[in-house]
Amino acid sequence: MNATNASMIPVTILTGFLGAGKTTLLKRILSEQHGQRIAVIENEFGPENIDNELLIQDGDEEIVELSNGCVCCTVRGDLMRALGDLYQRRASGSVHFDRVIIETTGMANPGPVCQTFFVDDNVAAHYRLDAIITVVDAKHGMETLDQQSESQQQIGFADRILISKKDLVSEEEFQALRNRIVKINPRASISSVHFGEADINELLDLGGFNLDAILDINPDFLKDEDEHHHHHEHHHEHEHGEHCGTDCGHDHHHAPHQDEIGAFVFRSRKAFDPERLEDFLGGITQVFGPDLLRYKGILYLKGVNRRMLFQGVHMMMGVEPGKPWAAKEKPESKIVFIGRKLPQEIFTQGLENCLV
Repeated sequence: MNATNASMIPVTILTGFLGAGKTTLLKRILSEQHGQRIAVIENEFGPENIDNELLIQDGDEEIVELSNGCVCCTVRGDLMRALGDLYQRRASGSVHFDRVIIETTGMANPGPVCQTFFVDDNVAAHYRLDAIITVVDAKHGMETLDQQSESQQQIGFADRILISKKDLVSEEEFQALRNRIVKINPRASISSVHFGEADINELLDLGGFNLDAILDINPDFLKDEDEHHHHHEHHHEHEHGEHCGTDCGHDHHHAPHQDEIGAFVFRSRKAFDPERLEDFLGGITQVFGPDLLRYKGILYLKGVNRRMLFQGVHMMMGVEPGKPWAAKEKPESKIVFIGRKLPQEIFTQGLENCLV
């Protein structure tokens, strides 16, 4: 995963379960006069997805120009071919666009789409993956997470999560869903969005795959780990009519929801031995790669006077140098792993064995 290049075309992946509202959001992005020319690649293309009045030409063509100068292209073939075709047309001057949004089907796991940008040399040469945005329906989100493993994967991969239809649920239901999402993915920012009215600027250029982007981990998630779930106490008081001891965890609150996808954070102020760490990370990505969705961190390595930034998707990972440690700063490694039923003890013990 190379450092971003200003000449590369930024790509946003828009995902979310059926009915969550991602098409509403996309329509708004395409109809708004934001001065950006956007190419949209759709997995499903038809009148139900993008209103016909937005289209200048009819939908039989594979690449369609929209009324605000955006272009829309359907993935009838393969994603790599569609991206390659779009780039060739852009290079020849037949279409003009500044960025790409890929809307995945509601049932899709974003992993393979995401990997395309690191596997295919032709795609990697021209495009940079900016971020994955996942739309979650507040009304049906809990039920969907219970029943559809893909929706957990969509949340696990996300850099930003938008919760739609908040007005259809109580504040308590919204917070319960939000808390559950944080458990699955503590590093994505979460906000509610009403009928697709998100600020376009908050959706583009997020730098979710840029290693220089700071490692954001939801403070509630860390507080949860560090303080034995103190911040859930007020929920319990209301729900159970009695105060819950600090050792009760959050079992009452989330008992029915044993999500396959979850996250944990490894932190240490001791330095890593670089060779041992490389061997260990190589090993766990071989064994657990299919179940590792996203992992990202800041590494404190022995003999290196600056932080090293690292991230991965499934079995592919990259490391690059970050800022030097400041004179008064206490160096610390901090890594978040998001994946399916990952054995936290094996990861933690293995990483501790790599410390100097």
